[in-house]
Amino acid sequence: MRPTLPGVGTAVVALVFAAVPAVAAPSPDALISEVYGGGGNSGATLTQDFVELANKGTAPVALDGFSVQYISASPGASTQWGVTPLTGSIAPGKTFLVAQAKGSGGTVELPAPDATGTLAMSGTGGTIALVSGTTPLTCKTAADCAAEPRVKDLVGYGSATVRETTATGALSNTTSAARKAGLPDTDDNSADFTVGSPTPTNSKGETPGGGNPDPDPDPVPGDKRIHDIQGVTRISPLLGQKVTNVPGVVTGTRATGDRGFWIQDTKGADADPRTSEGVFVYTAGTAPTVAVGDEVLVSGTIAEYRPGGETGSNQTLTEITQATTVTLSKGNAVPAPVVVKNVPAGYLPAPGGSIEQLPLEPEKYGLDYFESLEGTLVQVNDARVVGPSNNFGEVWVTVNPDQNRNQRGGTTYTGYDQQNSGRLKIKTAGALPASNVGDVFAGATVGAIEYTNFGGYTLAALTLGTHTSSNLQREVTAQQKESELSVATYNVENLDPSDPQEKFDRLADGVTTNLRSPDVVVLEEIQDNNGATNDGVVAADQTLQKFSDAIVAKGGPRYQWRQIDPENLKDGGEPGGNIRVGFFFNPQRVSFVDRPGGDFKTPVQVVKKNGRAALSVSPGRIDPLNDAWANSRKPLAGEFKFRGRTVFVVANHFNSKGGDEAVHGRNQPPSRSSEVQRGKQAAALKAFTEQLRAVDKGANVVLAGDLNDYQFSPALKTLTGDGNLKALIETLPVNERYSYVFEGNSQTLDHLVMSKNITRFSYDVVHINAEFADQASDHDPQIVRARPSTGDANVDRIVFALEDVIDCLKK
Repeated sequence: MRPTLPGVGTAVVALVFAAVPAVAAPSPDALISEVYGGGGNSGATLTQDFVELANKGTAPVALDGFSVQYISASPGASTQWGVTPLTGSIAPGKTFLVAQAKGSGGTVELPAPDATGTLAMSGTGGTIALVSGTTPLTCKTAADCAAEPRVKDLVGYGSATVRETTATGALSNTTSAARKAGLPDTDDNSADFTVGSPTPTNSKGETPGGGNPDPDPDPVPGDKRIHDIQGVTRISPLLGQKVTNVPGVVTGTRATGDRGFWIQDTKGADADPRTSEGVFVYTAGTAPTVAVGDEVLVSGTIAEYRPGGETGSNQTLTEITQATTVTLSKGNAVPAPVVVKNVPAGYLPAPGGSIEQLPLEPEKYGLDYFESLEGTLVQVNDARVVGPSNNFGEVWVTVNPDQNRNQRGGTTYTGYDQQNSGRLKIKTAGALPASNVGDVFAGATVGAIEYTNFGGYTLAALTLGTHTSSNLQREVTAQQKESELSVATYNVENLDPSDPQEKFDRLADGVTTNLRSPDVVVLEEIQDNNGATNDGVVAADQTLQKFSDAIVAKGGPRYQWRQIDPENLKDGGEPGGNIRVGFFFNPQRVSFVDRPGGDFKTPVQVVKKNGRAALSVSPGRIDPLNDAWANSRKPLAGEFKFRGRTVFVVANHFNSKGGDEAVHGRNQPPSRSSEVQRGKQAAALKAFTEQLRAVDKGANVVLAGDLNDYQFSPALKTLTGDGNLKALIETLPVNERYSYVFEGNSQTLDHLVMSKNITRFSYDVVHINAEFADQASDHDPQIVRARPSTGDANVDRIVFALEDVIDCLKK
């Protein structure tokens, strides 16, 4: 179900809210097909006014008890509706002629009418209604007639006050208003009728002068083709306009979700590579009744649907809405799909604002290329997965297989100007095999290109290639040495006691097996004891106990923990969950220096003890009243001892990217408004590390956690720009710098940042979650195995040499 209605243009929306025209529910059978009021007037050819009815249904329609009624264009208080009672019936596909008042002019008689009345209709403006019953209507305004249930159909012509949406054009003594081919009934008289020469036809098919036209004329294409609808920009030049009998062949249907079907022009394509020859026909809550291979004519309103709502940053999908369809033939050949591979490396133009009115450059920008194929049947061969499948039937692939490829098969996001144009979401309504990064859909995957929420350009798959597993393995980090302190960071994704035991077991296995039981584990997204239940509970001891027990059950150490309960509902995250950061530590390997006094509002201070830096409270929150941490997790500092050396570890979880514009959206470059707060958070954290350095330049500092930003972001540059701290992710090869996969981009949000005086270390991102369809968390953990400094580089050389010898002897 769509969260928002399709946009149909400002003018149309304004009209809908400015007036309430009479709107009879669209008739599936009998309706008014022609009105003429100039009969017998000066200059007229016909001697008599008439109303013609038609039956577009498949069964006869009985008219007994119905009437045709007329009222003038601007009815006054005493104006009454005139009534002509009807009898008989209208055969399917036939007409029914109702003669009205006769004048003194004219030379040509009507064909034998099927009913006769005496209504003196105006030649220029008035309203005709087909009414169930013969009692005169009493409504005299558009709104009142819209509420009249007896009205089956209604036509206002000329300057009529009562009409459906907009009246037809003004008539004359020589012109009538006749319903268009296919008898459309969109509840807009001006769109459904054309003004032209009168063509009264009775139930026998007779016309004036005794002629007998084709009783069932074949509908013909209208004056607009699909490429006219799509145009050369992202917004249709026909936005909000009605189109009639747009020709095409059905290339695919969708009976669930956003229901509708795709058509493609097979006979009248233009030569402009910017204009797509395919378009989506939206059928709203009704499953499409057409079939692949049907040759159709589609009438309706051109709309631009913006997934996520009109105020969002997403682009739009051009479509035909409020559609009526005429099927000309069935079983036609479907056009060969366009093979998509190696699209331009450029992502999108960046004018500093909206790109929606810019002419497309499909030869220059990858997403312009996708837009030029919107609605078109395409084919992707041997599509490699770069973002794992999810529960919504979606998976990310790349059509540029060599674009920033990493060693495990993903596509790495290496900079704001390297968004990886070859990424394409595949969405299928059917079963989607569980797919990991590096897997391949061998052979052809075929479907239409569209634009959807949560990802942008999407291949709506009609057929999938054969899923072929890459046998991607979950990594296991190296075993630390006895002399190394190991510190890991792990975002455990809203962990609380109500989560299934399986989640705790999976996370515990990751800690013990894949991370090899680190000495210190910095945890993010630990929720309180009842999770999202919003009842004032903030304690998380049950969450941590259940996790600790699961680790022991997996053969790991009995971790102790330190954390500070947040103030209720002040640290962001899932409402009621009170997520926080904390420490697990193995007391057999490392000791925690406890100093009382830390709570949710007391800031930790750097003090000097015995000539070295120390914390005033441990654990303690860093600058918790700073507005940088509003509705966000406050960093937690802890003082640890390892082999007599002090190590300051800070657990972090910066504010999320919520509110940022989509990288594939309409505004380029996109606004990254959430960066502002993370910039302030980074500055506060950096200030704390500088306080440590001011007291003790040899202090060992490890900043760990989910910083919610990239290694090339302003926040990380704030931390590392002066060289006193180093982001360990930057020690890896460029294409291996990732711990998270979002919309097919392998990227890093999690970080381990260390003081520069720690020079002996090995660092690893342990890929166990983000690339897999089956995840314990959406983040991969990271770990560093390091030799903390003694504070004196000369002493370090001696101590490290002795430790190397001991480590070697213990092998």
